[in-house]
Amino acid sequence: MEWRDTGILLATRKHGETSLILDVFTPGYGRHTGVLRGGTSRKLAPVLQPGAQLDLTWRARLEDHMGAFTAEPQRSRAAAAMGDRLSLAGLSAVLAMVQWSLPERAASPALYARTEALLDLLGQPDLWPLAYLRWEHALLGEMGFGLDLTACAVTGATGGLAYVSPRTGRAVTAEGAGDWADRLLPLPPVLLGAEPADDAEIVAGLGVTGYFLLHHVATDLGHETLPPARAALLDRLRRQTGSCG
Repeated sequence: MEWRDTGILLATRKHGETSLILDVFTPGYGRHTGVLRGGTSRKLAPVLQPGAQLDLTWRARLEDHMGAFTAEPQRSRAAAAMGDRLSLAGLSAVLAMVQWSLPERAASPALYARTEALLDLLGQPDLWPLAYLRWEHALLGEMGFGLDLTACAVTGATGGLAYVSPRTGRAVTAEGAGDWADRLLPLPPVLLGAEPADDAEIVAGLGVTGYFLLHHVATDLGHETLPPARAALLDRLRRQTGSCG
């Protein structure tokens, strides 16, 4: 069994004295693990940093075996991530969310393309937070819990959307909400595509996507919490807004 693809390095862990087990995300084969012989060498170790783009070849005797990788670096994202704390928190959050949400060996080419494009924006703090929110919104759809924010679930109106139903993920107007408004989630305009959006509104948008990730996706996957790296990213964004909530 053999395949070749590009991939984003999600994580590594030691395997024996000189090898590493790579966890990568590829467009054609989804999340995939394999052993990289000599991965701790002076030549390879510096380039095998989380987020690195790799040219990968995977081989195994049988398809269900872990198999072995050969890997050639295409580009590093370490320099962009190390440039500021937000970028570093963002890189960690994206990689952790991919590992948290995606099963192994299930191709997700659309999400892969979004993930690669998002990581390539690291180091651009004026663009990156909004791009991350858009990515997380897309992740919900990939996991089967996409939000329907096109029209009010009660009245059918397409304007004046102000809330999201925490049960269905559908938008609701203030008129449609009526006495139930306090049981609904506020709908930040940024989730309707409104731009520009400041960090405070992006944090509010992530509060909505985070609710559905925790209460719908996590439950379906058997997780009890979201990755700590995501919480660290939100904390960093809140610090930039001067908000502690």
